Amino acid sequence: MAAESAAFTPLTLPVLPLDDEVVLPGMVVPLDLSDAEVRAAVEAAQAAARSEPGKPRVLLVPRIDGTHAATGVLGTVEQVGRLADGDPGALIRGRNRVRIGAGTTGPGAALWVEGTPVEETVPDPLPGQVTELVKEYKALTTAWLRKRGAWQVVDRVQAIDDVSALADNSGYSPFLTTEQKVELLETADPVARLKLATRQLRDHLAEQDVAETIAKDVQEGVDKQQREFLLRRQLEAVRKELREINGEQDSEESDDYRARVEAADLPEKVREAALKEVDKLERSSDQSPEGSWIRTWLDTVLEMPWSERTEDAYDIQGAQAVLDAEHAGLEDVKERITEYLAVRKRRGDRGLGVVGGRRGGAVLALVGPPGVGKTSLGESVAHAMGRKFVRVALGGVRDEAEIRGHRRTYVGALPGRIVRAIKEAGSMNPVVLLDEIDKVGSDFRGDPAAALLEVLDPAQNHTFRDHYLEVELDLSDVVFLATANVLEAIPEALLDRMELVRLDGYTEDEKVVIARDHLLPRQLERAGLDGEEVTVDEGALRKLAGEYTREAGVRTLERSIARLLRKVAAQHELGERELPFTVTEADLRGLIGRPHHVPESAQDPAERRTSVPGVATGLAVTGAGGDVLYVEASLADPETGAAGLTLTGQLGDVMKESAQIALSFLRSHGAELELPVGDLKDRGAHIHFPAGAVPKDGPSAGVTMTTALASLLSGRLVRTDVAMTGEVSLTGRVLPIGGVKQKLLAAHRAGVTTVIIPKRNEPDLDDVPAEVLDKLDVHAVTDVRQVLELALAPATSGAERTTPVAA
Repeated sequence: MAAESAAFTPLTLPVLPLDDEVVLPGMVVPLDLSDAEVRAAVEAAQAAARSEPGKPRVLLVPRIDGTHAATGVLGTVEQVGRLADGDPGALIRGRNRVRIGAGTTGPGAALWVEGTPVEETVPDPLPGQVTELVKEYKALTTAWLRKRGAWQVVDRVQAIDDVSALADNSGYSPFLTTEQKVELLETADPVARLKLATRQLRDHLAEQDVAETIAKDVQEGVDKQQREFLLRRQLEAVRKELREINGEQDSEESDDYRARVEAADLPEKVREAALKEVDKLERSSDQSPEGSWIRTWLDTVLEMPWSERTEDAYDIQGAQAVLDAEHAGLEDVKERITEYLAVRKRRGDRGLGVVGGRRGGAVLALVGPPGVGKTSLGESVAHAMGRKFVRVALGGVRDEAEIRGHRRTYVGALPGRIVRAIKEAGSMNPVVLLDEIDKVGSDFRGDPAAALLEVLDPAQNHTFRDHYLEVELDLSDVVFLATANVLEAIPEALLDRMELVRLDGYTEDEKVVIARDHLLPRQLERAGLDGEEVTVDEGALRKLAGEYTREAGVRTLERSIARLLRKVAAQHELGERELPFTVTEADLRGLIGRPHHVPESAQDPAERRTSVPGVATGLAVTGAGGDVLYVEASLADPETGAAGLTLTGQLGDVMKESAQIALSFLRSHGAELELPVGDLKDRGAHIHFPAGAVPKDGPSAGVTMTTALASLLSGRLVRTDVAMTGEVSLTGRVLPIGGVKQKLLAAHRAGVTTVIIPKRNEPDLDDVPAEVLDKLDVHAVTDVRQVLELALAPATSGAERTTPVAA
């Protein structure tokens, strides 16, 4: 390493500061004496040299941002005269490094400092690594000088053998920054300095290679574009000559689009927008990507049915007959479509087809469990109205652009699904079925449900703007039918824009009619059979609907019929059964196995769930319609000391609170009801809802839990033919709940004959089919005491009431 040598005598020198410039030993640089500090340092050195032998000496110190470096270079003034531009100047040669010390005084106006020369030690002879480093540096320097054409300097660099001088020679490199040169100046060890200079030069050459490669690639790309442009122009010229030879008329593509736009029957604003795009197309070059975007947009606009509309079939009775023939039940929807057609007919007769720029479209939301015919109903509505039908599947859509379209700036941009549906229908007033609208999701790409707000708002959709088209599209004459399974999953703002129609499922009689008139003929055809070869009597269809399937819709029923017919076809092909064949109720077990859903009332009394105290039958609404829900209650052994309430069955917070309310009511009113309330204080109560893997929530099981606990405490059984629903309060009031129609249909399917509902839900019975109400004994109650009187079987006469043991 370099070290200060004691043999070197300290020097006193005037400071010549160099702003943003560095001079290394061995360099010869001209300096402008018009600078006051430079002139003062040179004059001070000349004054000092008069009393000392040799040339005037100065200390060249780099100054960066007003701060002097810690190391400078001893320089000798070789000559003072005129520079090339005529200004006074001095030629100074760098000699060796000097470590700057304290300031001192001296002649002239310059700053004088004391300095110590830096000793530079170079091993002799040079080690092999240093020799290789010298060769590498000379090779890199030669390569760089040759690229710049400085051939005369190459020989001078090759002649330098001193390691220190070779490293300091890099001070002439114009690509080095001031900070890099200062680092070279302050590195006293010659070998370390040569390594630093070599690394700096190597990095610069690597950057040059990359820059040259990029420049070469760019030049090749420009040459290719110019060559392609020239060839395309030549091709156009050849085609033009060929057209003239063949006598064809010369027409540009943009002229063709202009003619198509002017000939098309477009709304005025759409025509203006299209002509503006044609003007852009005429101005754009063939190589511009904007040209292809404009052509795609113009094609889309020209393919839209701006002025196409189908005439509605105003045969109201005929439309009703079509709906009745294609769908059994669903009276609410049929009535709504009939009303819509009647109002459209009267508006047309009075010239009120367009009022305030809006036409008479409709937006209906069909909400109901799976399999009740929501999707197929849309096609039947279009058939009855004489309109085109388009289905838009929204299940799983998470991108807002799927509804509104993409901006044209994106590669591969497309219009949204609504615009594509209108284009596919070929008319501006189709029936558009928005299937599974409750399955729409949202993520970082936006909320499609929010984009549907404008589409489904009758007050706004006459000026709907798709992001791709960017022109107004009138959707006010479209009949939108949105289907959903779960009403709560539809955003409130979106639901507010639609007219809600509930489809609560089919009765058993309706299922038999649907199976006979629709499902059976369709499955006979798919099984390769006809009605003369296989017939299914009504009793078999009823048993299929009642005991083999338990659902609100008819999908599982159709699968059961398909399975039945496949079995008959297979047996016939195997020679095991002769055709024609009539399937009766007695044949079902041998063909498709035992029933899966036997009503509770049809089971042996000892095997029924309510054959022990503490079990009650409730009613609930699920995503698949109404269902029967059993509630079981038990008391813990007092010796365990496990007091309190335990709830199981994946219950939600609302249902847990209902259980607490039921327990509190019995504790406070148990004496009035002649129940042993002491058992509730000393022993822990456990309420369980079977089907524990299914989440359950809601307040409507309050009366059921109260009845189960009362049955457990009194030892009286809950009647097997009774099912109940209703929210219970702390005072014993029975409060209203929702889904009455679905719950009564479920009770009817389960074979229940007596149903208890809240008194305030009595108006909901108007929605229940008459044939279901005829088979049910419905009791509307206001107090839980009435529920207990109806639901609990009388106590066995003469038998002592026994306190139930832990279940």
